[in-house]
Amino acid sequence: MRISPKLILTTSAVIALAACSTEAPQAAVDEGSANAMMDSADSAETGTIVDVAVGNADFSTLVTAVTAADLASTLGSEGPFTVFAPTNDAFAKVDPATLNALLTPEKKADLTGLLTYHVVAGELKAADVISAITNGGGTAVLTTVQGGMLKATLDGDSVILEDETGGKSTVILTDVEASNGVIHAIDTVVMPG
Repeated sequence: MRISPKLILTTSAVIALAACSTEAPQAAVDEGSANAMMDSADSAETGTIVDVAVGNADFSTLVTAVTAADLASTLGSEGPFTVFAPTNDAFAKVDPATLNALLTPEKKADLTGLLTYHVVAGELKAADVISAITNGGGTAVLTTVQGGMLKATLDGDSVILEDETGGKSTVILTDVEASNGVIHAIDTVVMPG
């Protein structure tokens, strides 16, 4: 069965975007990279999460992973989803042998678990995440589609996600709109426990 790039993109987008909003403070990022991501997002904002991801070169590794996991149709569905989407630079931090192994058919279940750990059911704009952090006394606990938990906190103006292994990722771009949810780009792949 061929996996659609749209499904991969949608899955990635849903995973990456649950932590931020345009009303919330954003982490400092390379201006050129952020502008390129925003230009891609603007041109594809009426498409699904997968469409948006496919249309953005900064998410090509995510799209490849979504396709390998056969998640494109799921992430292209009605939703809504919030995706904390790892950028290509985030995936570059993962050991290449580990990443290549995850993309094999034998590791499809592991890859699916990893990707769905980046997705939260419902649409959480950056302002929603900030509000949840504030209302939670400085920490918001987000339940992922995979079933695991992500902790969201603030470090200055940046939303930080902490995974179940204690790893941390910074939200670097927020509120990339899609027809079935929102994407927030993150700088590090988060890992389920």
